Amino acid sequence: MAKVSPLVIVPPLIFAAIAGLFLGGMFLGQGRNLPSTLVGREAPAVAADGLPGLDQLTDADLRDGEITLLNYWASWCPPCRAEHPTLKALAAEGEERGFRLVGINFRDTADQALAYLLEEGNPFEKSGFDPRGRTSIDWGVSAPPETFIIDGDGTVLFRFAGPLIGSDYEQRFRPALEEALAQARE
Repeated sequence: MAKVSPLVIVPPLIFAAIAGLFLGGMFLGQGRNLPSTLVGREAPAVAADGLPGLDQLTDADLRDGEITLLNYWASWCPPCRAEHPTLKALAAEGEERGFRLVGINFRDTADQALAYLLEEGNPFEKSGFDPRGRTSIDWGVSAPPETFIIDGDGTVLFRFAGPLIGSDYEQRFRPALEEALAQARE
């Protein structure tokens, strides 16, 4: 039986350790807390197209004095489907508390988007349609869902990447929404 030199085992162990550090850094980092360059700035243009049969979102809608939640979503997106009940609850809450929920469908087909909203219910007061993802680039959206809180003059106050569910939603999004509503009342 041949002996294996310890020097043959060391390089793969070093490689595995380095790979483990890189993977740990990727998956254990604060990915959802990445700062948005839009926060504190004027909201970019919204999608020029709308979904057929729905009220179309315009740039003026983001600057009419009302707090607006803008949600990028897609029918093919499982996290978007997971957050849909929260969106419906936010839409109902907004009617009572003075904010509105609008959406931009992202990299989808109009038929699939409309079928989804018909099946699950449409929480959006107005909708935009970004089938090629062009306006999403200006907004810094990497993948749906992403939700922005915009004040009445069109300034982006907060960006939330990921579905509006669970403790992350309760601990980060809700306080940001409450703060925006409190500032709007002042």
